Amino acid sequence: MTKPVLNRELQENTLQSLDARSREIFRFIVESYLRDGEPLGSRNLSRLLPTQLSPATIRNVMSDLEHLGLVYAPHVSAGRLPTQQGLRFFVDAFMEIGDLSDDERRIIETQVKASRSGHSLDHMLTEASQLLSGLSRGAGVVLTAKSEMALKHIEFVQLEPRKGLAILVSQGGDVENRVVDLPAGVTASQLHEASNFLNAHIRGRTLAEARSEISRLREEVRTALDTLSEALVEKGLAMWAGSEAGQPSRLIVRGRANLLENLTAEADLELLRRLFEDLETKEGLIQLLDLAEEGAGVRIFIGSENKLFSLSGSSLVVAPYRDQESRVIGALGVIGPTRLNYARIVPMVDYTAQMVGSMLR
Repeated sequence: MTKPVLNRELQENTLQSLDARSREIFRFIVESYLRDGEPLGSRNLSRLLPTQLSPATIRNVMSDLEHLGLVYAPHVSAGRLPTQQGLRFFVDAFMEIGDLSDDERRIIETQVKASRSGHSLDHMLTEASQLLSGLSRGAGVVLTAKSEMALKHIEFVQLEPRKGLAILVSQGGDVENRVVDLPAGVTASQLHEASNFLNAHIRGRTLAEARSEISRLREEVRTALDTLSEALVEKGLAMWAGSEAGQPSRLIVRGRANLLENLTAEADLELLRRLFEDLETKEGLIQLLDLAEEGAGVRIFIGSENKLFSLSGSSLVVAPYRDQESRVIGALGVIGPTRLNYARIVPMVDYTAQMVGSMLR
């Protein structure tokens, strides 16, 4: 697992400034927040601690933690809540990542395999998003970068004298069809010739790689094909390139209603609205994929640690999934409030990404 962390020197200095009692009180405050979302006061904390400490002593420790920027009081005479910096410090320094139970692993494995069997890649990814939402009680999110899929087969079929169907098949078994304008006077044999030439050079390549290869072989294309067949080769690749350029990625979000359960005020609803506005933008999608690609495994982002969630204050646990060439072709994860159960969700996201990747190989 990789994750953004506080400045290493700052983290070490903070750890050194906390004695065993301070660490224990800090951990109780954070764990209480992650569990209940409520401030923890000194009187209640004195009853929970295994060691006997007076509320006054606990308040002094809380004051020290507040001075370090790890906790804050939401209002006068309230207990304490962790700050965003405090949550990050807890995740980096104290949190122990749990492991999935055998039942949870079985559920993920069974549902991912079932969603892929006889179905398209989009169907599997949609089901993966729904699965993460159900297991985490957050919003499951999957980003698919379709332009990265490895190609297997292209075929042109004539529908009318000037209209044809271009069929593209990925190595994962997904099929896409596009209606294309055919050059005037094109024959069935020329359609077949263009298909054969493309298939001889695209297998196993992504769309971008296929276009680059055909461009490199431009003279060979002109030699091997007549003018109409050459035009079809260019049209077939350009058609998908154009559609992918308009939609470089596709976002699948399931479980938005789960996020509503955690709202406590109208202001929270506004933050949630901003979150989904951010996610629906092209820039937001690219950022989300970039976040996953920057690390080798699961990454944790808390609140405003990335631009995508700077306004909504949400947290994201995200991991990339890869194709048979180990290329990152998408990302999946869970979005929720900052009090996500990170220790449980991290292995859940990690294992789901592994299973999705295994279905693409």
